[in-house]
Amino acid sequence: MIPKETVNQIIETARIDEVVGDWVNLKKRGANMLGLCPFHNEKSPSFTVSPAKGIYKCFGCGEAGGAVNFVMAHEQYSYPEALKFLANKYNIEIEEEEQTPEQVLEANAKESLFIVNDFAATYFNEQLLNSENGRAIGLSYFKERGFREETIEKFKLGFSHDEWTNFTDAALAKGYNLQFLDKTGLTIVKDQKKFDRFKGRVMFPIQNISGRVIGFGGRTLSADKKVAKYLNSPESDIYHKSRVLYGLNLAKKSIISQDRCFLVEGYTDVISLHQNGIENVVSSSGTSLTADQIRLIKRYTQNITILFDGDTAGIKAAFRGIDMILEEGLNVRVLAFADGEDPDSFAKSHSTAEISEYLDKESFDFIRFKTNLLLKETGDDPIKRAGLIKEIVSSIALIPDPIARSVYLQECSNLMDIGEQALLSELNKVRRNKLTKRIQQQERDEGPPPDFFHTIGTPESEEKSTKIDVLAEQESDIIRTFIKYGSIEIEIPTDKESEGDLESIKASVAEYLVFEIEKDELHFNNPIFRKVYHLFKLAVENETQVEERHLVTNKDNEISSFTIECLMEKYTLSLNWEEKHKILTLTEDLILPKKIHKGICSWRLNRVEQLIGEKQQQLKGKNADYDLILADIMKLTEAKRKLAHELGRIILH
Repeated sequence: MIPKETVNQIIETARIDEVVGDWVNLKKRGANMLGLCPFHNEKSPSFTVSPAKGIYKCFGCGEAGGAVNFVMAHEQYSYPEALKFLANKYNIEIEEEEQTPEQVLEANAKESLFIVNDFAATYFNEQLLNSENGRAIGLSYFKERGFREETIEKFKLGFSHDEWTNFTDAALAKGYNLQFLDKTGLTIVKDQKKFDRFKGRVMFPIQNISGRVIGFGGRTLSADKKVAKYLNSPESDIYHKSRVLYGLNLAKKSIISQDRCFLVEGYTDVISLHQNGIENVVSSSGTSLTADQIRLIKRYTQNITILFDGDTAGIKAAFRGIDMILEEGLNVRVLAFADGEDPDSFAKSHSTAEISEYLDKESFDFIRFKTNLLLKETGDDPIKRAGLIKEIVSSIALIPDPIARSVYLQECSNLMDIGEQALLSELNKVRRNKLTKRIQQQERDEGPPPDFFHTIGTPESEEKSTKIDVLAEQESDIIRTFIKYGSIEIEIPTDKESEGDLESIKASVAEYLVFEIEKDELHFNNPIFRKVYHLFKLAVENETQVEERHLVTNKDNEISSFTIECLMEKYTLSLNWEEKHKILTLTEDLILPKKIHKGICSWRLNRVEQLIGEKQQQLKGKNADYDLILADIMKLTEAKRKLAHELGRIILH
């Protein structure tokens, strides 16, 4: 249990732009910051962060919250886990009892997998550095690869002994559950036997974006060709290889600052480049590049440079990955090292300055690279040349931005010495075919369209629905006013007159609204609004205030989400907009008293109209008391007239 004082300290210390900025490339937009949402796939940024309010909101998928909510949603952490993560980030000490092995085993299943992997990473690293075999075999291998001790520690490299149950026995002796050793894939359980998956291998821990170990890659040191050179952890609840990039946790800040990401093939490529000062580099860890991995990079930059070794066959096989990157709207450059070279070997034999210069000068945009590579094979054969042109145009057709497509089409025209119009015709043909296939697939997936006549409501039902929508909107407006302006003091006119002038009293917005709502016995239909109103009513009764941050960090997710939605404006003017254009814009707080009065009157008016409708329905009953009901209708009609007149007098300007 984390003390309340510590929780408050964490929430107050954590800066939302710093926390989100560890995962999302944010750019200044007026008073707010904007980036691509990490919770859904989008091509245009709609993810807004407000440093002043300490909140974020995606206007595409609706995700919203504060720093704690973001860590919980992004890393799938529980509330205490997210607090601990932020406490660690900001060096805030949490006084908690150390967990016993029994408490560790009682943790939820997913957390148990993280704990087991953390133990394994520490164990393998200790065996590498401190055991006789580890130093003689594993450490010697890494030293031969040119890795320094600080690099080994940075990437938590390790060694697994060439024995059947060495790691498993050590883990069980420490109290770790065999069930979780099996689920992480560290131990293979078969019938009544159990043995280490990674026996006789040097170990590369695979970490998620926040640095937690989610799996392992192991390289064999055996000369036996029947043994797989590399072996990865199997898929688990915390490790999905298609959604992970090796080294991203260490590369993300450099990727943002450099606005560029280098994509390589293997673990050692990443490590060697890091050691030589090139830190904005990640690897797909031996798997084919996936859309999820591309979107991970897209959070931090729009620019990817793919680094290949000199194997032409391997480069050709990777063309599909280039097309996937283009389809996601990113800019792609490609660099192929000379035969016999790869990023790992090149980094070892060159200085940081030489590597940087080489990466800049020898990388080409995808179209020039692809054209130069394939032209060598086509020679003077016109059929092959036509096939090459179609292949390149098919790649260009994937680019979502029409201006980028046009630029690449011009470059292709110059390189291939062919008319731009002919290329454009082919490109349009490719895009039409793709669109047709997508529509056909959508129809197959969704089935025939619904019966039109069953989707049309009667005029009466439409009118009723419209009234309900209006009431819901007015309820929402009142609650938004509570949240945004509840503590602000306003002057409220009274019925008393003093020497011909109307007297007024000062009260907070929350006090005035609660008084008016309770006086007319108004109530909220929406359960979320009822919960928020109850908090403000309680505060008014106790002569206290509802603080904005307590609403934002409320344990009730519905209250927290709605509060953030109220506080976050989708469109904000830049700070110098008014001065630049010499136009005065009226903000809500400048017209607040009239706005509140109008809101209450409108809500009352619609409530009165609703009651009149209910009374008219009662007149249709067999045993209705007509005189009593008609009298009520007359009173309500008079109230409606007065409210309409009052609303006619309120002018917001």
